[in-house]
Parts: sequence; C-alpha cells; structure tokens
Amino acid sequence: MDKVINVTEGDHIIRALAANGQIRSFAATTRNLTEYARQVHNTSPVVTAALGRTLTAGVMMGAMMKGEKDLLTIQIRGNGPMKGLTVTAGSPQVDTGMVDVKGYPLAADVVIPAKPAPVAGIRKLDVGGAIGNGVLSIIKDIGLKNPYVGQVALQTGEIAEDLTYYFATSEQIPSAVGLGVLMNRDNTVSQAGGFIIQLMPFADDEIISKLESMLKDMPPVTTLLDEGRTPEQLLEYVLGDFDIEINDRLPAQFKCNCDRARVEKALISLGKEELDKIVNEEKEEELKCQFCGKAYKFGAEDIKRLLTKAK
Repeated sequence: MDKVINVTEGDHIIRALAANGQIRSFAATTRNLTEYARQVHNTSPVVTAALGRTLTAGVMMGAMMKGEKDLLTIQIRGNGPMKGLTVTAGSPQVDTGMVDVKGYPLAADVVIPAKPAPVAGIRKLDVGGAIGNGVLSIIKDIGLKNPYVGQVALQTGEIAEDLTYYFATSEQIPSAVGLGVLMNRDNTVSQAGGFIIQLMPFADDEIISKLESMLKDMPPVTTLLDEGRTPEQLLEYVLGDFDIEINDRLPAQFKCNCDRARVEKALISLGKEELDKIVNEEKEEELKCQFCGKAYKFGAEDIKRLLTKAK
C-alpha cells in the first residue's frame, strides 16, 4: 500500500488562464510539504531552500500533465557542495486532483555563507553557490516507449532561472518562473511556494510587453508569501490587469510509494554474487528509501529467498 504523508494538508496548486487565454499560469503554496522534506532529510537551510523550490516547481509541472499515470522528474546535478537533487511528481489524480511529489538532495548538510539580497540589510541563502555549475534534466514519462528527456546547462543554479531557460530552449515556451522558500530562525520552513507563467503561441505583442514590465518590477516570491498571499493572490499580483480565470484548485502532498517489494527488486538486481556475499557475512542488510528515509531490513534468510530470483 502506498504511504501517504498527510502533514502536507493545505498545500495546493492553482491553474488559471488570463488575457483571453493568451497566458496560462500556475501558482502553488508548498510550506507543509517542504517542511516535511526538511524533517525527513534533515537538511540545512540552503539545502531546504533548494529542495523546496524544486518540489514547488515539481507540483506545478505535474499539474501541467494530462495522462492519468504521467510522471515527471526534475534532476539537477552540479559541481557545488550540494551536488544536486532529484524531484519526482505525478499528474493530477483523476478522482481527487491530488498532485503527489517527492524528492531528495544528494548532500543534505551543506552550509555555505549567505549572499546579499537586493533589499539592503537582508542576506539570501546561496542556492546557486551550493549547487554550482552543472545540468538540469527534465524527464517526462507519458506512457510512450521511451521517456522524453530535455536537458540544459544550469544558468545560475538558483532553479527558477534555470527552469525559465529550460522552458524557452527545450520546449520553446516563453515562461517566467518564480520560486521561494523562507526559513524561520529555528531553521524550520516559514513559507514556500511559487508560480509559473507562460505565454501561448498566439499572445500579441502588447500583452507580452505589459507582462514583461509587471514581472520586472515585482518583489521576490518570498516577500509576497511572507505577506500572507495565497497562490490565487500571487497570480492576482502579477496578472491582475489581465482578467484572470481560475480553472482548478488542486491539492498537493509529499507522497512516497516505496514498499518492501520495490526494495526486494533492487536487491535482486545486485545479482547472485553480491547477494552471496551478504549471506556469507551473516549480517542484516538495511536499505533506506532515498525519497522518504524509510528503512527496510533483510536478514540472511530473506537474502537466501531472494537469491532464487537473482541472475
């Protein structure tokens, strides 16, 4: 049975159109699922910010998918101390509209100096410095023989700018991505959320110019979230002059579908030689899920049983 993390109740995504369908937009609040991810992975503030931003992007991009079992993976690999992270999201569930997401960092305990923010006297977590230079990959499994893979070089490592570049170059969709995670002094998550705004191919020049001007002057996402704005109000702030039409309000949650059977398959894939070594050492083997941290223990008798299925 799938394991559902209910502590993320309240997180949700808005899907909307504006300017008579010339703009499509998504906005999300993800504080609870980001805080849960922080607890599961015991992440430092800068890693929490990176993971939370990517989880937020993941649920919005999941909400873009239409197939019942479509899966989307955002994979970031960099040469910074954090090394990268992986986030996977599903399409909205048919019965509830729920968008499931899960993710993990490659290094959870990175601590680096903050950097000055545009507002005087405020310092900003250096997500780009933690990730470094590298590659952003988007993998979409939509039921075809092979998944779609889009890949771009990281532009800043700050994630929002990198996704904006990805949409423009790999999918040829002019987009604006805003993502933010605000931390409390005790390193818990105060706010998390963001938006994705995309121009449709038939958008006219006047709409494009007006939108660019509004985006240029808007404050950071964390500022708007800290003011208590909901996803609806985030879009209203940016697109208020464009006659917004909200189409859906979809719940989002951190959900990991790991189970013992999946872990057994991973052990079997090691092959007979490796499993024989484990049996001969007569020790208990413990494997942890990368996404949720749940531990699965296998004794010698369990390994012997798996040996009959290994090659």
